[in-house]
Formats: sequence, C-alpha cells, structure tokens
Amino acid sequence: MCCESKRRFLLLYATQKGQAKAIAEEIWQQAGAHGLEADMHCISEMDKYNLETEKDPVVIVISTTGTGDPPDTARKFVKKIQDKTLPPDHFAHLQYGLLGLGDSEYMFFCNGGRTVDRRLQELGAQHFYDTGLADDCVGLELVVDPWIDGLWLALKEALQLQKEKEDMNNAVNAVSSSLSTASHVMHELKLSSEVQNLKLEDEGARGSDNLSQKLDDINLVAPARNTEPSLVHSVPPVSQSALNIPALPPEYIEVEFQGTQGENPHLSSLTSEGATFEVPVTKAVQLTREDAIKTALLLELDIADTAFEYQPGDAFCVICPNNVSEVEKLLHILGFSEKGDDFVCVKVKQGTKKKGASRPQHIPERSTLKFILTWCLEIRAIPKKAFLRALVECTSDAGEKRRLQELCSRQGASDYTRFIRDSNVCLLDLLHAFPSCKPSLSLLIEHLPKLQARSYSVSSSNLYQPGRLCFVFNVVEFPAGPSRPVSRKGVCTGWLAELVAPLLHTSKNSQDTKGESSSTEKISIFLRPNNAFHLPADPSVPFIMVGPGTGIAPFIGFLQHRQKLREQHTDWEFGETWLFFGCRHQDRDYLFKQLQCFLENGTLTHLKVCFSRDSSTAEVSPPKYVQDVLRLCAKEVARVLLKERGYFYICGDKKHMADDVSDAVVDILSMETEADKLEAMKILAMLREAKRYLQDVWN
Repeated sequence: MCCESKRRFLLLYATQKGQAKAIAEEIWQQAGAHGLEADMHCISEMDKYNLETEKDPVVIVISTTGTGDPPDTARKFVKKIQDKTLPPDHFAHLQYGLLGLGDSEYMFFCNGGRTVDRRLQELGAQHFYDTGLADDCVGLELVVDPWIDGLWLALKEALQLQKEKEDMNNAVNAVSSSLSTASHVMHELKLSSEVQNLKLEDEGARGSDNLSQKLDDINLVAPARNTEPSLVHSVPPVSQSALNIPALPPEYIEVEFQGTQGENPHLSSLTSEGATFEVPVTKAVQLTREDAIKTALLLELDIADTAFEYQPGDAFCVICPNNVSEVEKLLHILGFSEKGDDFVCVKVKQGTKKKGASRPQHIPERSTLKFILTWCLEIRAIPKKAFLRALVECTSDAGEKRRLQELCSRQGASDYTRFIRDSNVCLLDLLHAFPSCKPSLSLLIEHLPKLQARSYSVSSSNLYQPGRLCFVFNVVEFPAGPSRPVSRKGVCTGWLAELVAPLLHTSKNSQDTKGESSSTEKISIFLRPNNAFHLPADPSVPFIMVGPGTGIAPFIGFLQHRQKLREQHTDWEFGETWLFFGCRHQDRDYLFKQLQCFLENGTLTHLKVCFSRDSSTAEVSPPKYVQDVLRLCAKEVARVLLKERGYFYICGDKKHMADDVSDAVVDILSMETEADKLEAMKILAMLREAKRYLQDVWN
C-alpha cells in the first residue's frame, strides 16, 4: 500500500532493451523527493493495474523496436486497446503523460509511443502533460531530463485538480449543488502542460536538495593548462559549476562466491525469443580482396537437422560472446583474475530500497563469473548517467571523482554526449581513463544491460539450397581514438571472423566456391521473422531492389528463390526484376559477380551497378551511387511503382544510403507525375502504407 501522506500516480513502462525501464526507475526514485509515490509496473503486468478504473494520473514510458513496433512487452497491451469494439469514451476518465523513446535514424521515429498515445486519445483519454519524444540518435537525455523536470509540477497540478474535483463532488452530494458548479469543475479538468519547450537550459534550482551537488562538497580539480576538454579533463564553465547530479541509484544485487563445482546454463536459456538452434558452420568465404577497405565474409550454416524454417527476406539472430581478452581485462581490474571459473550465486540484496527489485532475467541464478561477463552482460555498452553516478562512489581520486560527477550532471550534458556517447566509450575505456575507479561485480550486474544477440539478414533460399542458411556481413572495425586506447572489432563480427579463420578461404566473389570444410564450429541462432520484407505474393508483380555493399544480402535469397520458382513453374507469369547494386571498387568489393548468371538465365531482368571510388577517363563520369543510377532510370522506376503497382525494396546503411535513395524516389515521382515535392512525398507515404516500399536498414 502507498503511504497515505504521499499522493499516488501510476507509472508504466514498456521496454525492449532496458532503457525505458531505467528511465521509469529514475522517475520512481525522484518521486519521493517531490512528495509523490509512483506505483510502478511493466505494462505487460496487466493483472497489477487497471486503466479502466484508474483514477490517478498515469505516466507511461515506452520505447520502439524493429521498424517502428511497440516493444515485445507492450504487444498484449497494444492489442487490447486496439480492440475496435471499444467506445470512444472508454478512457474518458484517464489523465496521462507519455514519454516515447526512439531513434530518428529509423523511418518510424518513436512509433511505439505514438501508437499508444494516438489510441489513448481516440478512446477519450486526456493529456495532463505534453508528450515527450526522445531521440537516441542525438541523446535521449536531451529530452528525457527536462521532461522529467517538468513532470512534477504537472503531476501536482493534476492531483490537486483531482482532489478539488473529489471535494466538489462530495459537496455536490451533500448540498445538491447546481449543475453549473459541476460544469465549472469539468472545465477546470482541461489540463495543459507547463512544459511547452523541452530545453537543456537549467531554469533555476528545480531539483531537490538531494539531487544537487554543491561546490562546497567537492574537491575541485586544479586548473590545467590544456584549454580543450576531454574525457578526463573539463574546462570552465563546467569545471567551476555547482553540479546537479542524479540521485544515487539504490543497490539491489549481491553476489556470493560458491567454489568451482557446477555447470553453466545452456545458451538457449539466455533468450526468450523462442526456439534456439545450435548449428555447424559449413563454409566461410571472404568476398572482398585483401586490400578492400572493409572485409566482407559469407558464412553457410547447416540447418538440415533442425526445425529452423525461414523465408527469403527474414532475419535471424546470432547469440555471441564478449571478446575473451576484454573479459580477462575486466576480471583483472575487478581483482578476480584467479576466480573467473568460480561459481557465483546472484540474488537480491536484503533490505534494498529499490522497488520491486529482482534478479535481472538475463543473469543466471548460478553460473561462473566468467560466464556472466562473457555471455550475459553487454560490457561494450555506452554507460548511462545513472551508471556514471554509481561509479563516482567507487572512485578514490578526488579529480577523477569530480570529472565523473561532471559527466553525469546536467551541466556536463554536452561533455557526456561528446566524450561518452558520440565516442562510443565503454566500461573498459572508463576504467582505463579513471584508474582509481574500482566497481564491484554487483554494480556491473545492476547497470550493464543484457548482451543482445546480433541480427543478420538471410542471404539464401531454402528452396534453392535446402538445409542451408547463408548470411553476409562486414567485419566491423572501431579504430583507436582519444577516448578509446585500443582498436576493436565488432562484438559479433569480430568473434565470427576469429571463429571461422581456420576454414576461411579467400574467394574472388564466388559464393559457389568448391571444397566445403568439415568444420565442427557451431553457433547458436534463433529466427527473427520479418513480417513484410518478403517477395510479392503474386509472382507476376514486378519489383525493384536497391542494395549496395552487404545490403545486397537478402536480394541474393530473393533471386535464388525466384530462379527456383521459374524452374518449377514454367507456366507461371513472372514480373520483371531490377537490382541496383553499388560498392567502392569493382575489382575489390563487388561481392557477388555471379549476379551476371541471374541476368543471363532471366531471373534478373535489369542489373545496374556503380562503383563510388573507381576513377574514370570517360568524358561523362559514370554515376557513383545507387541513388544516382536510380535517377537515370527515372521513367522505368516510376512505371514499375505507379503503372504496374510494383514493389520497391531497400537494404543497407540507413544514414548514408537509405535516406538518399528515398530522396531520389521522391524526385523521380515528382518529375514523372509533374507534381510538387510535397505531393510526391505523399505518394511515397502511400507506398509505405501499402507495404510496397519496404526497408531493411541499419545504422
């Protein structure tokens, strides 16, 4: 039960990777300092709250996943409120404020939050506070922090008006007051938010005393000669400011060492995504030359003895470990170099002040310390400000302590963005930069997120290669920099490259290289079906594919599948197919030169290629990028999309390609329909809505 001296509000969160939950927990922690009590639940726990009868204000924090879907934890809730039989006044009694999390690099920004917000409005619910939409592309905190700051005043006003309404209703019942009084009360209930513009400026001391860190309490770093700030060094005004820092998150995990006897959990227990399959790697081919800027690999998996089923266009996830040497370094810093193989029991700390504390689902109750750091925790994750705040308490050097305080403070927001977020700093980088920081294992379990499985597009057809699954990826490289002392490879791509090194044989862009290896290396995978990015159900419908670099991967599966269908169904009518492919150099990273075979046998009708880094002696320079080639084929593209109602597929890099392709399509539609740009954008929006303009993109 809530303390009667504090006014209650309902706090719901819907999270995919833990960010929405962490923000909800921050709201819950701050509520007490404002004389409020947050009744916090995951939105999936519909047995613990009831919006149909909820009288108090509701605060919702919700993320977005995939291509604009609500998180998995919100699926049942969204399905329930989208029931078309619900009346338009179903939630007329409800007052709520919503904070949506998203990434503007993706097409449907904050669509999870927008979907819930829009539907609640349709069902009569009223905002007591403006909706906030936070962008992970530029930093969630730019909206989250001021949104939370403004929340308290809005909540108190909503609760006060609610109390006035209750008092007035009591008075009405007692003295049979006239309807005009009730009408006046209803007018008062039309609430508006006090926060109209979400800004970074600190407009006075709005935080409570326990959230402010005064200069008097801090040993300031001696001024340095260097006038440029860095990860470890600040300059005025930050270095001379009193700091507003987050409240210290309550500890809630304790770890007990239990010797070396036991067995680690199976990897399948680390995911709740459905069936997991351990499958052998049967082939590895390097598709790029050694002097290519990026190294692209093709791996083939044997799924013949499994129930793994997929369609061309689907994606699947690889369960991968953290880098062995990074785990060893972390064990050394924690002082557990000799205890990595010891079993530990992870449980909730008795007497913790954290509401609803429980052992994180991705952490086994009992396993070795090395297993947790290798398979369970994302040790490469960019530290959140709450984590930095907790690390302050583990740091002995006064100067390092002050800098960590700055980085998690309101005043140090731009430094956090520049030196932590944009620099992709991870825990190991921080511990290298702040050597007096010695966190406990329990702190890492509390603050590091789950090590996520990595998603890859299928690059094959089960019809064309029964019992086989292929995928293509670039080995990601992170160069060393001012905030990162060493270069690193991607967590999964680096591990896969090392795993298949013994059977890797360089191939000049031939997927059908002879000589399969009898490798016994296995990886664990699970399917992540794509509900839309599939071939048209009607084979007579034409389609266009745009996939530069490894973005071509799903289209190899498309073409293999189409070739097999053409062989099996000679009486079917097949629509024309277009492929636009680009890479840097024709002789170094033209990944699939056997595309010519698809062209020759009629599976592929039109193949358009371009090479962005090759020099040309022609009087008219050839197009460098796929969007340039698209513009050269404007009439044909418009014909396929508008006259023949064809499909348009894009796969690849979002930031540097997909947006440019989208702009090119708008230009084409505008030019070929003789419409203005706004009208062309509406046509493209309709194509998206009809699921005839489809994207499979990544950052």
